[in-house]
Amino acid sequence: MTEDFSIWIEKYRPKTFSEFKGHPEIKARIEAFIKNKNMPHLIFAGPAGVGKTTLALIIAKELYGEYFRNNFLELNASDDRGIDIVRNEIKDFARIKPFGNIPFKIIFLDEADALTREAQQALRRTMENYAVSTRFILSCNYSSKIIDPIQSRCTVFRFKPLDKKEIRQIVETISKKESLKIDDSAVQAIIDVSSGDLRRVENILQSSAAISNKITEESIYEIISAAKPKEIIQILTLAIKKDFIKARELLLETMLKHGLSGLDVIKQIQEQIWDLEIDDKKKVEMIEKCGEVEFRIVEGSDEYLQLESLLASFTK
Repeated sequence: MTEDFSIWIEKYRPKTFSEFKGHPEIKARIEAFIKNKNMPHLIFAGPAGVGKTTLALIIAKELYGEYFRNNFLELNASDDRGIDIVRNEIKDFARIKPFGNIPFKIIFLDEADALTREAQQALRRTMENYAVSTRFILSCNYSSKIIDPIQSRCTVFRFKPLDKKEIRQIVETISKKESLKIDDSAVQAIIDVSSGDLRRVENILQSSAAISNKITEESIYEIISAAKPKEIIQILTLAIKKDFIKARELLLETMLKHGLSGLDVIKQIQEQIWDLEIDDKKKVEMIEKCGEVEFRIVEGSDEYLQLESLLASFTK
């Protein structure tokens, strides 16, 4: 696995609907559009790394075949967020007659929620004027940032993170093709830290494989610079048992060992609180305190002082 990551990720990007993992309801509806050789404007909304861009590419390849490149324009709205991207690139492409038997072309606008409101208003008019010859697929993390007039012109598909079973299948497929030895605890670690983001899964795998073809839980956490769940659990357990000094020392040691920021630690603490064997009411109180401390850190307070305060509140 010595290839550049951008080349490697394209190698394992699904090329057909059969290879595409997850989102069965969305796949079924999209396949119906392809079968009828017609589709409305679409909005793909959901977190990063769950297949929005991949599905847009599959749609284009299934519809156009050899004319795929002539009929599909992919733009990233975060590169140019202003009105010029709509007036120039999008309008110029929309004016050109489609190649082949499909009566429309596709413009895929990635990170569309990064467009300014003025650009979105201009896009709204373009979608109306070229509705016969062009279909738009807008990809975004938050559909609420897309103005209502555009949302009303589109069919919205909401993507969710891939589940554990699907991620496990993908990890096993890649490890087999790349001759990697990966134990079950390492697979579980990848599932836990990826949060359903397949790009992150592949990035972790390649980074680990660049060091050794034998991937362990230890190497996973070293690569991602995160504390192991059991380390965070140990810190929380000491605090709950009113051993504040030891909890504080272990927290500092863990932060220095893994190079963690205060926000990194807060996020991991919040995740591990639910695994503690304490009353649910106390878990809720601890989560509330995490939110308060996280806000203070974001506003500029001293990270370690705030984390000490958090442990102190747990001890009390």
